[in-house]
Amino acid sequence: MTNTSTRSADGRDADELDIAPETGWNALFLDGEWVPAGDRDLIDVENPATRTTVTTVPSATEDDVDEAYAIAEDAQSAWGQRPPQERAAIVSDACALLGEYADDLEWLFAVECGGVQLKADFETQLAQGTMEVGAGLAMRDGGRRKDSVTPGKENLLVREPAGVVGVITPWNFPLYLTSRVVAPAIALGNSVVLKPDEHTPLMGGLVLARVFEEAGLPDGVLNVVPGYGHEIGDHFSGHSVPSVMSFTGSSEVGRGVGQRAVGAYTEPALELGGNNAHVVLPDADLERAIDAGAFGSFTHQGQECISINRHVVHESLYDEYVAGLADRAAQLHIGDPREEGTLVGPVINESQRDKIVGFLEESVANGATVEAGGGHDGLFIEPTVLSGVTSDMPVACNEHFGPVAPVIPFETDEEAIEIVNDTEYGLSGSVHSTDVARARDVADAMETGMVHINDQPLNDEPHVAFGGVGASGLGRYNDEWIMDTLTTLKWISIQREPREYPY
Repeated sequence: MTNTSTRSADGRDADELDIAPETGWNALFLDGEWVPAGDRDLIDVENPATRTTVTTVPSATEDDVDEAYAIAEDAQSAWGQRPPQERAAIVSDACALLGEYADDLEWLFAVECGGVQLKADFETQLAQGTMEVGAGLAMRDGGRRKDSVTPGKENLLVREPAGVVGVITPWNFPLYLTSRVVAPAIALGNSVVLKPDEHTPLMGGLVLARVFEEAGLPDGVLNVVPGYGHEIGDHFSGHSVPSVMSFTGSSEVGRGVGQRAVGAYTEPALELGGNNAHVVLPDADLERAIDAGAFGSFTHQGQECISINRHVVHESLYDEYVAGLADRAAQLHIGDPREEGTLVGPVINESQRDKIVGFLEESVANGATVEAGGGHDGLFIEPTVLSGVTSDMPVACNEHFGPVAPVIPFETDEEAIEIVNDTEYGLSGSVHSTDVARARDVADAMETGMVHINDQPLNDEPHVAFGGVGASGLGRYNDEWIMDTLTTLKWISIQREPREYPY
């Protein structure tokens, strides 16, 4: 990442990171080259806190997508034949570079996706962690031997790269949610075509391309085509070239991505929306449950698929829990993510703000009470706590994706489980109780891919399976589970002794 002395639209000296259009961000990354925008339409990258344009990037066309896939297909065979230690070394070098550029990345997190310092640090560490685990996959056992039912036969299961991997990533955790697919895909010998979300084309794509370029990745193994989903998304996800299509985003869009991928005989890997419940049983440690509840609802303005969407609290603790959570919400500092001490930044855009505000207003009209927050200014929404919420209110039955904490009471453990499972989603959740066995019983009954006892749902570890059920997606990410998706098993048998046939 070379230095410049250009000033960005935010007034910052751009001498630490290549953010100015003339330094290369205003380009596609194809076959190891930064391809200028030319006559393509441009995408403005807007700072959600100031509403100013940080930079512009080209809006890729369907022809660009075709070219990127063709390049990736040509590059994959030679890359897949490289020794595993070479592939692992490049991913490890990219991981080290993320650490070197952490300060620059922190600033980009703030101005591109409204991420405060806490979130930037957390995401960079997650991205490095997934790269470390991904690099290690290159050296894993490439296959296994199985006994045969036929005398004199040997069965071998050989693990091979899937081929070309298409990747579509979201705006909320762009660097990490891209790295968790790209790093293991590359380490395992695949090539990649990446379409980052149009709101975060830098952190979700072009920054990673620059890092891997500097790490020495051969041309064509990683290609980045920023563009609008409504213009190239269908063509990208239904393309005939990729063997795997990874998508992280909303359930509504993910359904279409999965259908198009399957129609092209491409394996879909989908991590979609959530309506995660934070269950507080009557014997819970109240302060501990409130601490976890505040963190799980308000981190990154609630813009995470694994954020707490519903607080399901026993009636005996309900009033105290609501008061304590409201107190925590009122104390959180809201402001520009670049300001020291800011814990709550802006939501990503007007559409998200309007959706969240609409859910709030309709829920209040239906009988919910605002205990804290409730207001908004520009793209800043106050951390909001609602009492008197029922499961059919918009803030509870929808994935609101904002700094909103609806609190729902229950009488029995069975009722809590019924409330938790009253949704099409099944991504994550949490249960608080001083009786771990009781909490485990509730966790076992929750129809969700992940549950965290005496914690909150915002958990992701790069060596542990991550994913949901129902409308929350298909497949699992991280470590050996994403390895299964990014490779194929070929059965090779060897008949070492003459075999007798029936004719």
